[in-house]
Amino acid sequence: MILAANLKCNHTRASFERYAKALDEGLAGEILRENEILVFPPASAFCAKVKNFTQGAQNFYPCESGAHTGEIGKAMLDEFGVKSVLIGHSERRELGESEKLLRAKFDFAVKAGWQTVYCIGENLSVNEAGGTKEFLAEQLKNIELGYERLLIAYEPIWAIGTGKSASAEQIEGVLNFIREQTSAPLLYGGSVNVANIGGIAGIANCDGVLVGTASWDASKFLELIRVVSHRYTSLS
Repeated sequence: MILAANLKCNHTRASFERYAKALDEGLAGEILRENEILVFPPASAFCAKVKNFTQGAQNFYPCESGAHTGEIGKAMLDEFGVKSVLIGHSERRELGESEKLLRAKFDFAVKAGWQTVYCIGENLSVNEAGGTKEFLAEQLKNIELGYERLLIAYEPIWAIGTGKSASAEQIEGVLNFIREQTSAPLLYGGSVNVANIGGIAGIANCDGVLVGTASWDASKFLELIRVVSHRYTSLS
């Protein structure tokens, strides 16, 4: 199971060092053998002391470095050994990131050989109108679905940070649809928490989760990881 934490605009360098230490100490043995753990902190909080999980970037600009005010280039990520990136999160799209820019980011990530978590998702009006699959299909046309280090995160916008997760049946239907188009690992994100992660993890085509609010505290993220690990231990 892949468990990814998007810390968004939270944590300073000092607080993330404490987070990373707590997470490293809590990840051991069976948990690490059964799961892949990714954490995406703010770039200003990158930590050089990461052992048992992969540290990734929430955002970057498709360049090595250069005259790009306020942006994060590959040289900056290289300094911390970052080789995993988020692309296409709805909160970045809402800030104006176009399909053209997202494709440029994706192509740059592919050239760099980075692990890429590409986010797709529909808003409430599209969902209620029954247009989810068509909407997601258009978003998926923007990338090469055969890239070997690609992960796709389905995050319905109407469920991000709202406390309202999609039902298991809704998630299963969408992930089955995406699976028809790619063999890339599929994640679900959208108000994932301790109460629903067990059911989400049990969906056949769900290879993991992208967690927001419930991952911002290391102890709570560890609790999610342990729920999933216990579930798989019980099934084995």
